[in-house]
Amino acid sequence: MSGAESVIQVLADEGVDTVFGYSGGAILPIYDAVFRFNENSCDGIDAPKMRLVVPANEQGAGFMAAGYARASGTVGVVMVTSGPGATNTVTPVRDSMADSVPMVVICGQVPRAAIGTDAFQEAPVSAIMGAIAKHVFLVSDPSLLEETMRSAFELARTGRPGPVVVDIPKDVQNSDIDFKGHGILPLHGYRNRLAAVNRNRLTDKDCERFYTMLSESERPLIYAGGGVINANATKAMRRFANEYGIPVTTTLMALGASDTKHPLALHMLGMHGVASANYAVEDCDFLIAIGARFDDRVAGNAAKFSPSARHIAQFDVDSAEIGKVKQVNWHHVGVLQTDLVDMLEYGRRIGFSKSFAPWHDEIAVLKKEYALNYDRDNALIQPYAIIEEINKYTKGEAIISTGVGQHQMWAAQYFDFREPRLWLTSGSMGTMGFGLPAAIGAQFARPDRVVIDIDGDASIRMNIGELETATTYNQPIKVIVLNNFGDGMVRQWQKLYFDGRMSGSDKSLHHKDFVKAAEADGFKFSKRLDKKDDVERVIREFMDFKGPAFLEVIIDRDAGVYPMVGPGQGYDNMITGDFIKSRSKPDDDSPGPSEMF
Repeated sequence: MSGAESVIQVLADEGVDTVFGYSGGAILPIYDAVFRFNENSCDGIDAPKMRLVVPANEQGAGFMAAGYARASGTVGVVMVTSGPGATNTVTPVRDSMADSVPMVVICGQVPRAAIGTDAFQEAPVSAIMGAIAKHVFLVSDPSLLEETMRSAFELARTGRPGPVVVDIPKDVQNSDIDFKGHGILPLHGYRNRLAAVNRNRLTDKDCERFYTMLSESERPLIYAGGGVINANATKAMRRFANEYGIPVTTTLMALGASDTKHPLALHMLGMHGVASANYAVEDCDFLIAIGARFDDRVAGNAAKFSPSARHIAQFDVDSAEIGKVKQVNWHHVGVLQTDLVDMLEYGRRIGFSKSFAPWHDEIAVLKKEYALNYDRDNALIQPYAIIEEINKYTKGEAIISTGVGQHQMWAAQYFDFREPRLWLTSGSMGTMGFGLPAAIGAQFARPDRVVIDIDGDASIRMNIGELETATTYNQPIKVIVLNNFGDGMVRQWQKLYFDGRMSGSDKSLHHKDFVKAAEADGFKFSKRLDKKDDVERVIREFMDFKGPAFLEVIIDRDAGVYPMVGPGQGYDNMITGDFIKSRSKPDDDSPGPSEMF
């Protein structure tokens, strides 16, 4: 078969049912192979076996594939042409690498003989992507194309997941090859490292040391990161936590790893974490980090992070994360699910038992005393109230996608998440424009779930063309724009740290009629909510509508995200605002402008 046909056959062999991408000259042979594969595979059924979803922009395709991967736990697939097609996927590739999302990006490339001649729509994909992807392949030998494609999927999904880019010259796509139906590249170094991690099981001595620290603890706390979800280790972590009654707080990326409605769940910690979670981190004497990397949005001041902890333990799949930011007393690099099961089995074998009832009482007090709150009497619509109202319908079971900004943090704080893979957001990169395409990708992956994009007026503009993609494919996503007429998070920082100088955060983009834009893109439900008295009714209509639905909400422009821990500060300097109780006033050691990001 042709090289293009072999690419599609490998996708089929890997169980790929949806491909997101935009065509162009250098990728046309593979696009044609998709068409012919579906035509030959229908067998009288009026549905193709491999959906090809065409977005408005290649960046949208990348984020759709990321949303698909995050919601499904499988590899997302992107297919774009050379030059601008490939460079438009740079941001989604970096975003997925930063958040450990498995993705395979198939790029068309100019013919081999033209590489390096500045040919039409040529870009040095290997050089560009090599710095930001988990791995990049430039296929120069057609006989290795099949093995390269299989290896790309292996690399994307194994170990610490990430994006893999396969750059395929057009003449390689058109080459005749012998398709074997098996085979992978000899990636000995990678597989040896992966095998070493898989073999690295906890020993009895490792477990004994861990349980000694747990026995000496009165206030243990699990700090769970996105690695728990990426490793499909949520059930194992919950069993371990429940066995001994250890409270759990999660990072932004791990929302849903712990059922937020559980009495011992502390929701999210960090820069905009719930006050009770941050105070629990302050008070705990044994911090157990599982699949978490002590990033700057959690441990902005590493020296002051978890100051009362006599011991810190760290579980991770990546040895590079051990001690990178915070020195720990105990660590293990291995497969999280296996390690947590082994640790629990050892505890049962030795009959470990200890009551942490006093700590549970303290946790209950923290959650009650320092709960999230806002100005409920304000005549203007408060964004928190909107999310609380929607949460009554979703009950922690909908997939929530977000852009980046204040709306992202409000959604993280006020939504419940009963399960993993219900929360989709750009964490490490903080990429505006992520929410809408990621929601579309998630809806393709999970048609059984309600999918809601909580977005901001500035963030949704970045990829607003994907509104038409949602209606073109009749994906019943629900899109909410919390409109405060500008970059709300930047304005909040400017108020706090730049004496209120609103440089560039307004942008004067106040003329966009989002409702008409959504109507023009085919949304049958497209409304604006600007009266507080209408909130309950309009949200009900919005949630009950069958099909794609769009809602713009005009919110209080001065609504802020609280709590907030300033950059470089410890949790003892947490700003809680006017409506969330604080147990200590922050001092005047405010960060300077250079520390903003």
